[in-house]
Amino acid sequence: MRCLLQFLGAIGVTLAVIAAGLWGLNRYVQHRLDPDPQTIATASLKGLQAQNKLSAFTAQYVAVVTSKQTRLGLSTQKTLIMPGLVRYEVDLGKLRQRDVRWDRASGTLSVTLPPIETDPPQVDLARVREYGDGGLLATFTNAPEELDAANRAAAQNELTQQARAPAMITLARDATRRAIERSFAMPLAAAGIDAKVHVSFADEAHTDDRPWDVSRSVGEVLGNGG
Repeated sequence: MRCLLQFLGAIGVTLAVIAAGLWGLNRYVQHRLDPDPQTIATASLKGLQAQNKLSAFTAQYVAVVTSKQTRLGLSTQKTLIMPGLVRYEVDLGKLRQRDVRWDRASGTLSVTLPPIETDPPQVDLARVREYGDGGLLATFTNAPEELDAANRAAAQNELTQQARAPAMITLARDATRRAIERSFAMPLAAAGIDAKVHVSFADEAHTDDRPWDVSRSVGEVLGNGG
């Protein structure tokens, strides 16, 4: 009987050790396999950084400018119509881990992007039109060349001003915001994580009262904040 009890006790200890081992293995597997928002966000961040620049919005503009010259009582003028395409970009290479913050309490990932930048206008030379009134001043002086140079500079400046209008920057931000939200939200959703993604810009005034600055960045969570 004593030997039987010792045998049963040994089996009980063995089973307890096995159960503890299985519990530990299960915890390890869960830890390794359960989706982690910070890890997924970091992977998304690195993917965006590799793209360098993102252009999610473009717009067409038309500049109409007129220059005039008067010499010795004679005058001439030229009008230039210049269409141009402007691309709005965000330099994703400037993104750092501290710009991506995970708020576990609300299940929200907030991303702060660098300011929107505009490329120099790409002029559609095939659609450029020029009109002038000619005259003696245009015939016997270099006034036409000077008027052309003045018109080109003024038209480029006009295209840039149109592109930087607040309403257009808002449209560009909204398009970029949607693209970045998808870039972070899709991997999170694919991993089964129900998370909200909030994207803002470094030069954009915050109008909400949510305490984004109190959450920790992905870099802080992982111990390698950039």
